[in-house]
Amino acid sequence: MIALVPATPEVARAVVAHDPGGAGLRDLPHVADWPHPDSADALRPLAEHPDVTTEGTFLVLRDGVVVGECGWYGPPDMTGEVEIGYGMAPSVRRQGVGTAAVGLLLAWVEARGATRVRAEVLPGNEASLRLLVRHGFVVQAQRAGHVVLLR
Repeated sequence: MIALVPATPEVARAVVAHDPGGAGLRDLPHVADWPHPDSADALRPLAEHPDVTTEGTFLVLRDGVVVGECGWYGPPDMTGEVEIGYGMAPSVRRQGVGTAAVGLLLAWVEARGATRVRAEVLPGNEASLRLLVRHGFVVQAQRAGHVVLLR
């Protein structure tokens, strides 16, 4: 079963510090290849600004074990748009975990007023592009080295 649980500042600080024995990670069941190289970037806002970043950053669990992270880059703007991001450990990619996690994340952001959701993907990341298209995203543009998709 795939579930999203709020990431804590302690977990975020341990990931950003690359400290696997840190207070946030020491007792957290996770696959051997998580955190992955992009995890620190995803969790940095929560680690550095826990007073501002109080919700919207999640750990992705499969059967109670952390396999990735996902979230939004802040609440909906005045037009109702949010940007989401996600990353899964290499060992769980192409197994439907990301698809399930993004589905849960989309339901969460829409319940908080998002009417339009944006995601950006590196060109060539065909798996991520297919995942987003399955969730109703449409390619809008290419800018700054990323493919921009909207739903």
